[in-house]
Amino acid sequence: MTPSPAPAPEPTAPSGLRWVMIGFAFFATLINYLDRQVLSVVVTSPDFKAAVPLTEETYGYVTSAFMLAYAVMNGLSGPFIDRVGTRVGYAACMLWWSVAGILHVFARGAFSLGLFRFLLGAGEAGNWPAAAKLVGEWFPPKERALASGIFNSGAAIGAVISTPVIAWLVLQWGWQPAFVIMGGLGLVWIAGWWWTYSVPKAGAGEVAPAPVPVRDLVRTRFVIMFTISKVFMDPVWYFFVFWFPKYLSEVHHFSLKEIGWKGWIPYFTAAIGNLAGGVLTAQLIRRGVAVPAARKISTVAFAALMLCTIPAILTDRAWLAIALISLTTFGYTGYTANTLAFPADVFPKNAVASVWGLASMGSGFGGMLFMALSGWLIARHGYTPVFIGYGLMPVIAALLILFGIGALRRDPRFAVNDRRGPAA
Repeated sequence: MTPSPAPAPEPTAPSGLRWVMIGFAFFATLINYLDRQVLSVVVTSPDFKAAVPLTEETYGYVTSAFMLAYAVMNGLSGPFIDRVGTRVGYAACMLWWSVAGILHVFARGAFSLGLFRFLLGAGEAGNWPAAAKLVGEWFPPKERALASGIFNSGAAIGAVISTPVIAWLVLQWGWQPAFVIMGGLGLVWIAGWWWTYSVPKAGAGEVAPAPVPVRDLVRTRFVIMFTISKVFMDPVWYFFVFWFPKYLSEVHHFSLKEIGWKGWIPYFTAAIGNLAGGVLTAQLIRRGVAVPAARKISTVAFAALMLCTIPAILTDRAWLAIALISLTTFGYTGYTANTLAFPADVFPKNAVASVWGLASMGSGFGGMLFMALSGWLIARHGYTPVFIGYGLMPVIAALLILFGIGALRRDPRFAVNDRRGPAA
């Protein structure tokens, strides 16, 4: 067998432009969540309820339509982005979901709303594979958890600002302008991205290896177990994205104005969690803990915080429930900031988007299943069994990360595709 060529060493001084590039990923993720979050606030509006009547169960099915498309397209968007490149792939996904978000103004019932949510989910699925690929292209291994936390904090900040902003828009002008304005932000982003993004100089002169076949990726222990872990972890976040304003309205009897004033708090703590996840890992590495061990320690520690979901439903005090849910969202994003860096630790650059997309199919299918189940349970038994279930699911995900995915080091089976040099 012909020996693989020795990979070139990774640059010791990464380009300062990497912070500009991660800024684009941050704003794309923020816009992604602005578009995603509009419905969860608008659905509490009396005008929207009159225009698009929904029961608890049909709302669960509508959110499941989003998650179905999200699941399927995660498996397709990753390989697509790896083939066409980050610049074209990211722009195409942003254009698709921005237009789909605007189309929500034409919803007149559960079916049409579900259709537009399906289209939105299909486009939004490309954000995380594209951003993960960007991180792998521009950042050295020691900075990837922090970079991932920065761009992923756009999700939480988008959720933070969307709640009061959308509530204000609806109170002032009605529910339709919220969808149009948020969708239009993506079109502005595309213009800046298209004229700015480029491949880093360190990789621009390389001969790009052929993309890794998807069939080879899905046979790896990492992809299988990582995907299953996301089935149990990510639906917890989706529940609080899609259902939290309704929960405040129905359980604690908040008005739309009160939701606008207080409903942003768990998303704010989620934004902090994104940065805390990267900071904790970086501190462990500085203290001599190996990168793989540091990542796993952080993920387990943040997952443990998500047990706070259970006591949140057992209290009748709104402020305490919001505080406990805020610890859950903080834990989720701290966990995610580290897991976003996993694929780039194990696979070559030209497979990172594919791996993340394939694994995120677990996120989508888990979300589809548990959003529908949430609506069914809430309609019949209230919020208590749902909160208890979402409090326990992160424990399963953390155990799969700790014992299931294997070591976080380069997979030698894909070494011929790798041009990054030895792991840091």
